Amino acid sequence: MGSASKPSTKAQANKPSGKQAGLDRRARIAELRAAEQRRDRRNKIIAGSVAGVLVIAAIATGTWIVVDANKDKKAKEAAASAPIDGVQTFGDLGRTHVKEKVTYPQTPPVGGDHNAMWLDCMGRVYDQPVENERAVHSLEHGAVWVTYNGKATPEDIKALSDKVKATPYSLMSPYPDEKGTITLSAWSTQLVVEKADDPRVNQFFTKYVQGKQTQEPGASCSMGAM
Repeated sequence: MGSASKPSTKAQANKPSGKQAGLDRRARIAELRAAEQRRDRRNKIIAGSVAGVLVIAAIATGTWIVVDANKDKKAKEAAASAPIDGVQTFGDLGRTHVKEKVTYPQTPPVGGDHNAMWLDCMGRVYDQPVENERAVHSLEHGAVWVTYNGKATPEDIKALSDKVKATPYSLMSPYPDEKGTITLSAWSTQLVVEKADDPRVNQFFTKYVQGKQTQEPGASCSMGAM
């Protein structure tokens, strides 16, 4: 029988020794660790840069928020001080609490002696006429009272209702006897318009809801007569 074949000298030469294999493995591990450390340092640099950008952005944003808030405040103050075309004012009016009915010179009334109990006016929409004497008390507390007669369209009534419901210190009710289609009343102040989309409606709300005409600033507009 023939003799067993021997491994080639070339294969033996290419096969690393145990010692060399161990060195190669440690070198590979060291290389991987170095690469991982480089990657960590790079990620930290990127994270730091992003954080710095975010801080700068936050500071810038905060600055702009303050500026915008100041601009908004100034715009509201300007709107509150600007005259509104067609607004009538009626001077000093009585403020005595009475139990009897009062004959008012304005229709709807804008102030004067009134009932001791005000109407709920935290965005309250009434579908029936309300008592003058209690509505006037609400005006004393800084409310705007929106009234309308039979000439107001359903669309106008809906738009005004939505406006009132979204506005604390306001109330709304029908007022069949008023001459104007839509009347906006605050204490000693009144405006008549024909349509709900008249820009003066928003101007009136801005200026007179808890405006300077308010006789009892901070007084409640809830817990009154329902």
